[in-house]
Amino acid sequence: MIKESLLSALALALLAAASSEGADAGFKITSTAFSEGKEIPKRFTCDGENVSPPLAWTGAPAGTKAFALILDDPDAPSGLFTHWIVLNLPASDHSLPEGVKPAANQGTNDFGKPGYGGPCPPRGTHRYFFHLYALKGELSGLKSPNRKQIDAALKGHVIAEARLMGTYQR
Repeated sequence: MIKESLLSALALALLAAASSEGADAGFKITSTAFSEGKEIPKRFTCDGENVSPPLAWTGAPAGTKAFALILDDPDAPSGLFTHWIVLNLPASDHSLPEGVKPAANQGTNDFGKPGYGGPCPPRGTHRYFFHLYALKGELSGLKSPNRKQIDAALKGHVIAEARLMGTYQR
């Protein structure tokens, strides 16, 4: 009897996990400037105009009240390097145009400035991940947060994540 209860609880947990994974399956972020896994054009880097690329997303799960966007480079010599933090994008938004300075709150990147700081690897090919988070609600009480602060604020608020990866080398 205990064995059956455990199996039943396990089956319910697996079903719930499968359902939440399915909610993420249709949530996607794309760019007309580059495709998944391809090179980010120079225009969007420190070697070019250093403007943000155009981004668009579809399939946000039901219950999404806001979005947060983080661009980071896990290949930086010092470890994870954050290039852009945007929080509290309205749920009605489905894109950011090229070079945008969103009305939403922007965090402090690892260059020490709020806003976008494009790819700028010291050497070699680096991967750059655009993480778009669908949130249960706006993140309050944050004024130009750094990466540590935004990571803490996201805990318990994320419904789903969409991700786009591009590369760049100098």
